[in-house]
Amino acid sequence: MKKRKSDLTFLEKVVRNRVLLFMCLPAVIFFFMFNYMPLPGIYVAFVKYNYRDGIFGSKFIGLDNFKFLATSGQLWTLTKNTILYNLAFIILGNMLAVFVAILLNEMQSKWFKKVSQTILFLPYFISQVLVGLLVFNLLNYDTGFVNGILSSLGMERWQPYSDPNVWPVLMVVIYLWQQTGYNSVVYFASIMGIDGEMMEAAKVDGANGFQRIRYIILPSLKPTIVILLLFALGGIVKGNFGLFYNIVGSNPILYPTTDIIETFVYRSTVQSFNFSTASAVGFYQSVVGFVIVMTVNYIVKKIEPDYSLF
Repeated sequence: MKKRKSDLTFLEKVVRNRVLLFMCLPAVIFFFMFNYMPLPGIYVAFVKYNYRDGIFGSKFIGLDNFKFLATSGQLWTLTKNTILYNLAFIILGNMLAVFVAILLNEMQSKWFKKVSQTILFLPYFISQVLVGLLVFNLLNYDTGFVNGILSSLGMERWQPYSDPNVWPVLMVVIYLWQQTGYNSVVYFASIMGIDGEMMEAAKVDGANGFQRIRYIILPSLKPTIVILLLFALGGIVKGNFGLFYNIVGSNPILYPTTDIIETFVYRSTVQSFNFSTASAVGFYQSVVGFVIVMTVNYIVKKIEPDYSLF
Protein backbone atom coordinates (compact mmCIF):
# COMPACT_ATOMS: atom_id res chain seq x y z
CA MET A 1 0.00 0.00 0.00
CA LYS A 2 1.37 3.42 -0.98
CA LYS A 3 2.06 5.75 1.93
CA ARG A 4 0.45 9.14 2.15
CA LYS A 5 2.75 12.15 2.02
CA SER A 6 2.02 12.98 5.65
CA ASP A 7 3.19 9.50 6.72
CA LEU A 8 6.57 9.69 4.96
CA THR A 9 9.73 10.12 6.99
CA PHE A 10 12.22 12.87 6.17
CA LEU A 11 14.57 10.48 4.34
CA GLU A 12 11.70 9.00 2.33
CA LYS A 13 10.65 12.52 1.28
CA VAL A 14 14.23 13.24 0.23
CA VAL A 15 14.42 10.06 -1.84
CA ARG A 16 11.03 10.69 -3.45
CA ASN A 17 11.94 14.28 -4.37
CA ARG A 18 15.60 13.62 -5.16
CA VAL A 19 15.35 14.99 -8.73
CA LEU A 20 13.84 18.30 -7.61
CA LEU A 21 16.34 18.60 -4.76
CA PHE A 22 19.21 17.90 -7.15
CA MET A 23 17.94 20.68 -9.43
CA CYS A 24 17.89 23.08 -6.46
CA LEU A 25 21.41 22.10 -5.36
CA PRO A 26 23.33 24.71 -7.46
CA ALA A 27 21.18 27.53 -6.06
CA VAL A 28 21.62 26.24 -2.50
CA ILE A 29 25.41 26.06 -2.94
CA PHE A 30 25.49 29.55 -4.47
CA PHE A 31 23.57 31.17 -1.63
CA PHE A 32 25.53 29.26 1.01
CA MET A 33 28.88 30.32 -0.41
CA PHE A 34 28.11 33.95 -1.21
CA ASN A 35 25.44 34.83 1.38
CA TYR A 36 26.05 32.70 4.47
CA MET A 37 29.77 31.96 4.52
CA PRO A 38 30.70 35.69 4.46
CA LEU A 39 28.43 36.44 7.46
CA PRO A 40 31.27 36.29 10.04
CA GLY A 41 32.74 39.27 8.16
CA ILE A 42 30.07 41.42 9.84
CA TYR A 43 32.49 41.52 12.77
CA VAL A 44 34.64 43.97 10.76
CA ALA A 45 32.04 46.66 11.53
CA PHE A 46 32.84 46.43 15.24
CA VAL A 47 36.65 46.49 15.15
CA LYS A 48 39.44 48.84 14.13
CA TYR A 49 40.61 46.67 11.28
CA ASN A 50 44.26 46.34 10.35
CA TYR A 51 45.94 43.96 7.94
CA ARG A 52 48.49 42.58 10.36
CA ASP A 53 46.06 41.25 12.97
CA GLY A 54 43.23 40.27 10.63
CA ILE A 55 39.50 40.53 11.26
CA PHE A 56 39.26 38.68 14.56
CA GLY A 57 42.61 39.89 15.85
CA SER A 58 41.88 43.59 15.37
CA LYS A 59 40.91 45.77 18.33
CA PHE A 60 37.22 45.64 19.24
CA ILE A 61 35.75 49.17 19.41
CA GLY A 62 32.02 48.44 19.60
CA LEU A 63 29.76 50.97 17.89
CA ASP A 64 32.45 53.59 17.24
CA ASN A 65 32.41 52.86 13.51
CA PHE A 66 28.70 53.65 13.38
CA LYS A 67 29.37 57.16 14.68
CA PHE A 68 30.80 57.98 11.26
CA LEU A 69 27.37 58.47 9.69
CA ALA A 70 25.71 59.84 12.82
CA THR A 71 28.34 62.53 13.39
CA SER A 72 28.85 63.43 9.73
CA GLY A 73 25.82 65.71 9.84
CA GLN A 74 24.60 64.23 6.58
CA LEU A 75 22.86 61.06 7.74
CA TRP A 76 19.36 62.43 7.20
CA THR A 77 20.14 63.91 3.76
CA LEU A 78 21.93 60.77 2.58
CA THR A 79 19.23 58.41 3.84
CA LYS A 80 16.46 60.62 2.44
CA ASN A 81 18.09 60.83 -0.99
CA THR A 82 18.73 57.09 -1.11
CA ILE A 83 15.21 56.10 -0.05
CA LEU A 84 13.41 58.64 -2.26
CA TYR A 85 15.42 57.67 -5.34
CA ASN A 86 14.80 53.98 -4.71
CA LEU A 87 11.09 54.57 -4.15
CA ALA A 88 10.91 56.37 -7.50
CA PHE A 89 12.92 53.58 -9.16
CA ILE A 90 10.72 50.86 -7.64
CA ILE A 91 7.29 52.43 -8.16
CA LEU A 92 7.82 54.06 -11.55
CA GLY A 93 10.07 51.23 -12.73
CA ASN A 94 7.50 48.54 -11.99
CA MET A 95 4.61 50.57 -13.41
CA LEU A 96 6.50 51.19 -16.64
CA ALA A 97 7.69 47.57 -16.81
CA VAL A 98 4.10 46.31 -16.49
CA PHE A 99 2.98 48.80 -19.14
CA VAL A 100 5.72 47.69 -21.55
CA ALA A 101 4.98 44.00 -20.92
CA ILE A 102 1.30 44.53 -21.69
CA LEU A 103 2.16 46.46 -24.86
CA LEU A 104 4.43 43.65 -26.03
CA ASN A 105 1.71 41.11 -25.31
CA GLU A 106 -0.82 43.07 -27.35
CA MET A 107 1.42 43.28 -30.42
CA GLN A 108 0.12 41.05 -33.20
CA SER A 109 3.26 40.94 -35.35
CA LYS A 110 5.72 38.41 -33.94
CA TRP A 111 8.61 39.95 -35.91
CA PHE A 112 7.90 43.44 -34.59
CA LYS A 113 7.48 42.07 -31.06
CA LYS A 114 10.91 40.39 -31.13
CA VAL A 115 12.60 43.50 -32.55
CA SER A 116 10.94 45.68 -29.90
CA GLN A 117 12.05 43.35 -27.09
CA THR A 118 15.63 43.41 -28.35
CA ILE A 119 15.72 47.21 -28.60
CA LEU A 120 14.25 47.60 -25.11
CA PHE A 121 16.65 45.04 -23.67
CA LEU A 122 19.86 46.52 -25.12
CA PRO A 123 20.29 49.50 -22.70
CA TYR A 124 20.52 47.07 -19.77
CA PHE A 125 23.80 45.68 -21.13
CA ILE A 126 25.43 49.09 -21.51
CA SER A 127 28.12 49.72 -18.90
CA GLN A 128 27.36 52.39 -16.30
CA VAL A 129 30.62 54.05 -17.35
CA LEU A 130 29.34 54.36 -20.91
CA VAL A 131 25.98 55.62 -19.63
CA GLY A 132 27.79 58.37 -17.74
CA LEU A 133 29.75 59.24 -20.89
CA LEU A 134 26.58 59.36 -22.99
CA VAL A 135 24.84 61.62 -20.47
CA PHE A 136 27.86 63.93 -20.33
CA ASN A 137 28.00 64.18 -24.13
CA LEU A 138 24.30 65.01 -24.20
CA LEU A 139 24.25 67.58 -21.38
CA ASN A 140 27.73 69.11 -21.41
CA TYR A 141 27.51 72.92 -21.45
CA ASP A 142 30.20 73.55 -24.05
CA THR A 143 29.93 70.65 -26.52
CA GLY A 144 26.79 68.76 -25.46
CA PHE A 145 24.27 67.64 -28.04
CA VAL A 146 21.33 69.31 -26.25
CA ASN A 147 23.11 72.66 -25.96
CA GLY A 148 24.20 72.40 -29.59
CA ILE A 149 20.54 72.21 -30.62
CA LEU A 150 19.58 75.06 -28.25
CA SER A 151 22.35 77.24 -29.69
CA SER A 152 21.32 76.54 -33.26
CA LEU A 153 17.79 77.62 -32.36
CA GLY A 154 19.07 80.85 -30.83
CA MET A 155 18.11 79.79 -27.30
CA GLU A 156 20.11 80.11 -24.10
CA ARG A 157 22.40 77.22 -23.21
CA TRP A 158 21.35 74.87 -20.41
CA GLN A 159 23.69 74.23 -17.44
CA PRO A 160 22.43 71.03 -15.77
CA TYR A 161 25.80 70.32 -14.11
CA SER A 162 25.39 73.56 -12.15
CA ASP A 163 21.75 73.02 -11.16
CA PRO A 164 21.15 70.28 -8.54
CA ASN A 165 17.36 70.64 -8.74
CA VAL A 166 17.04 69.04 -12.19
CA TRP A 167 18.95 65.88 -11.35
CA PRO A 168 16.27 63.94 -9.43
CA VAL A 169 14.19 63.90 -12.63
CA LEU A 170 17.21 63.19 -14.85
CA MET A 171 18.42 60.30 -12.69
CA VAL A 172 14.99 58.67 -12.66
CA VAL A 173 14.64 59.05 -16.44
CA ILE A 174 18.11 57.56 -17.04
CA TYR A 175 17.37 54.64 -14.72
CA LEU A 176 14.04 53.92 -16.40
CA TRP A 177 15.64 54.06 -19.84
CA GLN A 178 18.26 51.50 -18.85
CA GLN A 179 16.25 49.12 -16.66
CA THR A 180 12.69 49.03 -18.02
CA GLY A 181 13.37 46.53 -20.80
CA TYR A 182 15.01 44.08 -18.40
CA ASN A 183 12.36 44.51 -15.67
CA SER A 184 9.53 43.93 -18.13
CA VAL A 185 10.77 40.41 -18.91
CA VAL A 186 9.40 38.96 -15.66
CA TYR A 187 5.99 40.53 -16.19
CA PHE A 188 5.91 39.50 -19.83
CA ALA A 189 6.68 35.91 -18.80
CA SER A 190 3.85 36.07 -16.23
CA ILE A 191 1.45 37.27 -18.91
CA MET A 192 2.53 34.40 -21.15
CA GLY A 193 1.60 32.04 -18.31
CA ILE A 194 -2.01 33.21 -18.19
CA ASP A 195 -4.46 30.56 -19.35
CA GLY A 196 -5.10 31.17 -23.04
CA GLU A 197 -8.58 29.68 -22.80
CA MET A 198 -9.52 32.41 -20.34
CA MET A 199 -8.45 35.09 -22.80
CA GLU A 200 -10.30 33.39 -25.64
CA ALA A 201 -13.42 33.10 -23.52
CA ALA A 202 -13.25 36.81 -22.77
CA LYS A 203 -13.00 37.59 -26.48
CA VAL A 204 -16.00 35.38 -27.21
CA ASP A 205 -17.97 37.19 -24.50
CA GLY A 206 -17.24 40.49 -26.24
CA ALA A 207 -14.48 41.87 -23.97
CA ASN A 208 -12.28 44.39 -25.76
CA GLY A 209 -8.52 44.78 -25.25
CA PHE A 210 -8.79 47.25 -22.38
CA GLN A 211 -11.30 45.06 -20.55
CA ARG A 212 -9.08 41.99 -20.90
CA ILE A 213 -6.15 43.95 -19.52
CA ARG A 214 -8.18 45.33 -16.60
CA TYR A 215 -10.06 42.20 -15.56
CA ILE A 216 -7.68 39.38 -16.53
CA ILE A 217 -4.07 40.48 -17.08
CA LEU A 218 -3.64 42.98 -14.22
CA PRO A 219 -5.28 40.74 -11.56
CA SER A 220 -3.10 37.85 -12.77
CA LEU A 221 0.02 40.01 -12.41
CA LYS A 222 -0.86 41.12 -8.89
CA PRO A 223 1.04 38.31 -7.04
CA THR A 224 4.16 38.89 -9.16
CA ILE A 225 4.02 42.66 -8.60
CA VAL A 226 3.66 42.27 -4.82
CA ILE A 227 6.50 39.75 -4.50
CA LEU A 228 8.88 41.83 -6.64
CA LEU A 229 8.01 44.94 -4.64
CA LEU A 230 8.76 43.11 -1.39
CA PHE A 231 12.14 41.96 -2.70
CA ALA A 232 12.94 45.45 -3.99
CA LEU A 233 12.09 47.06 -0.65
CA GLY A 234 14.85 44.98 0.96
CA GLY A 235 17.42 47.09 -0.88
CA ILE A 236 15.67 50.43 -0.54
CA VAL A 237 18.52 51.81 1.59
CA LYS A 238 21.15 50.56 -0.87
CA GLY A 239 21.76 53.02 -3.68
CA ASN A 240 22.83 52.33 -7.24
CA PHE A 241 26.48 53.33 -6.83
CA GLY A 242 27.49 52.71 -10.45
CA LEU A 243 24.71 54.88 -11.82
CA PHE A 244 25.21 57.83 -9.49
CA TYR A 245 28.99 57.83 -9.38
CA ASN A 246 29.50 57.57 -13.14
CA ILE A 247 26.91 60.23 -13.98
CA VAL A 248 27.47 62.76 -11.20
CA GLY A 249 31.11 62.00 -10.42
CA SER A 250 32.84 64.35 -7.99
CA ASN A 251 30.71 67.41 -8.59
CA PRO A 252 30.00 68.92 -5.13
CA ILE A 253 27.42 71.32 -6.57
CA LEU A 254 25.08 68.38 -7.21
CA TYR A 255 25.61 66.60 -3.88
CA PRO A 256 22.51 68.06 -2.12
CA THR A 257 20.17 66.17 -4.45
CA THR A 258 22.33 63.34 -5.84
CA ASP A 259 24.55 62.22 -2.97
CA ILE A 260 23.50 58.80 -1.65
CA ILE A 261 24.95 56.61 1.09
CA GLU A 262 27.17 54.59 -1.27
CA THR A 263 28.81 57.58 -2.97
CA PHE A 264 29.40 59.32 0.37
CA VAL A 265 30.94 56.18 1.87
CA TYR A 266 33.14 55.71 -1.19
CA ARG A 267 34.54 59.22 -0.94
CA SER A 268 34.97 59.09 2.82
CA THR A 269 36.15 55.55 3.50
CA VAL A 270 36.96 53.33 0.54
CA GLN A 271 39.38 55.79 -1.02
CA SER A 272 41.29 55.78 2.31
CA PHE A 273 40.85 51.98 2.72
CA ASN A 274 38.80 52.33 5.92
CA PHE A 275 37.05 48.97 5.65
CA SER A 276 35.64 49.00 9.18
CA THR A 277 33.55 52.13 8.65
CA ALA A 278 32.41 50.95 5.23
CA SER A 279 31.30 47.63 6.76
CA ALA A 280 29.43 49.49 9.50
CA VAL A 281 27.50 51.46 6.90
CA GLY A 282 26.70 48.27 4.98
CA PHE A 283 25.48 46.65 8.21
CA TYR A 284 23.28 49.69 8.91
CA GLN A 285 21.76 49.42 5.43
CA SER A 286 21.09 45.70 5.81
CA VAL A 287 19.38 46.09 9.18
CA VAL A 288 17.14 48.92 7.93
CA GLY A 289 16.29 46.94 4.79
CA PHE A 290 15.47 43.85 6.86
CA VAL A 291 13.15 45.83 9.13
CA ILE A 292 11.36 47.37 6.13
CA VAL A 293 10.87 43.99 4.42
CA MET A 294 9.55 42.36 7.61
CA THR A 295 7.18 45.28 8.26
CA VAL A 296 5.80 45.39 4.72
CA ASN A 297 5.51 41.60 4.59
CA TYR A 298 3.54 41.67 7.87
CA ILE A 299 1.16 44.27 6.43
CA VAL A 300 0.73 42.30 3.19
CA LYS A 301 0.10 39.11 5.18
CA LYS A 302 -2.68 40.84 7.10
CA ILE A 303 -4.31 42.13 3.90
CA GLU A 304 -3.59 39.32 1.41
CA PRO A 305 -1.96 36.27 3.09
CA ASP A 306 -1.45 34.48 -0.24
CA TYR A 307 0.80 37.28 -1.54
CA SER A 308 3.22 37.46 1.42
CA LEU A 309 6.72 36.02 1.29
CA PHE A 310 6.17 33.82 4.36
